[in-house]
Amino acid sequence: MRRFVLISVVLLLAAFSASAQGIFKQNQTMTGVPGENASSSEYKEDENENEADTLQGFSFKHLTRGLHHKEPLRPGYAMLGSAIMPGRIQIYNKDYWKLPVVYAGIGAGIGGGLYFNDQYHKTGDKKYATYRTLCYAGAALVYWGQILDGVACLPDSRTPDPGKAAVFSALLPGLGQAYVGDWWHIPIWYGGLAVCGYTLHLNQIQYKRYKYIYMLATDKDSGYAGRINETQATTYKDLYHRYRDYSVVATILVYALNIIDANVFAYMKDFNVSDDLSFNVEPALIDNLDSYYMQTPAMPSFGLNMTFNF
Repeated sequence: MRRFVLISVVLLLAAFSASAQGIFKQNQTMTGVPGENASSSEYKEDENENEADTLQGFSFKHLTRGLHHKEPLRPGYAMLGSAIMPGRIQIYNKDYWKLPVVYAGIGAGIGGGLYFNDQYHKTGDKKYATYRTLCYAGAALVYWGQILDGVACLPDSRTPDPGKAAVFSALLPGLGQAYVGDWWHIPIWYGGLAVCGYTLHLNQIQYKRYKYIYMLATDKDSGYAGRINETQATTYKDLYHRYRDYSVVATILVYALNIIDANVFAYMKDFNVSDDLSFNVEPALIDNLDSYYMQTPAMPSFGLNMTFNF
C-alpha cells in the first residue's frame, strides 16, 4: 500500500511539472547580436505573450504581486490563490457580489455535513450518512466552482490563453479543449479515462478476490477446499495488484496528457497552417550594412530579396 501511495504522489507531481509551462509561465525575449557571447546578451520581460516563452517556475513573489495588482496575474497563480484563499480571485476580479455565494455555499455544506454526521452517530440511520455525503459534496463543488470562476473571469493575455486552457483541463478534463475549440479531442480523453477507470475497477476486484482466497487458504481453521492453493492465490494476488498499479499510472498519464494537449493546441491556434508553399525572388535595395560586422558604414547596394512561405 505504501508503494502504491508513493507511486501515485510521484506521478501527480510529474503531471503537474509537465503542465507547469502552461500554468506558471514567464515570457521573455533575448536581445543581442548573432554570434555575441551569451553572457553579454540582455534578457528582458516581454508583455506580449505571443513571443517566445521559457519556464520561470512558481514564485510566491509573483503570486503576492499579482494578487495586489502590481503585475498581471497568470491563470496558474489565480488557481493557486483561489485554492488557498477561497474568494480571493473574486476580489481580484472585483466580483464582490459572488463572495456571499461562495462563503455561504461552502459554510452551509460543511455545517450541514457536520450536523448530519452527528445525527448518524447518534441514531445509526444510514440516511443521515447519505445526507452528510451530499453536504460535503456540495461544499466541494462550490469550492471547485469558485476556482474555475476566478480563472475564467481573468482577462485573456491572448486568445485563446494557453495558461487558461491548461488550468481548465486540470480542473475538468476536456474543458480546456472546449475553451480552445478542439471539441473532437474531448471524446478521446474521456474515452481514455473511461478505459483506465474500467481496468482499474476490474483489477481491484480481482485483487480483492485472490487476496480473500489467499486468506482462506492460509487459515487452517477456515475449512477451505477450493481448487486454488496458497501458491496460486499468492501469484494471482500479486499479479492483479501490479495490474491495478499500472492502471493508476495510466490514468494519471492520460490526465496529464489531457492538460498538455489543451496547452499546446492553445499555443498553436495562431500558427499559420495554410497550404501556401511559395518561394519569391525580387530585386531589393540593401541599405543596412552599417552593422556590427562592418568596420565602416557601407554604401547602399542592390541585391535580391527572397521570401519563403511554408
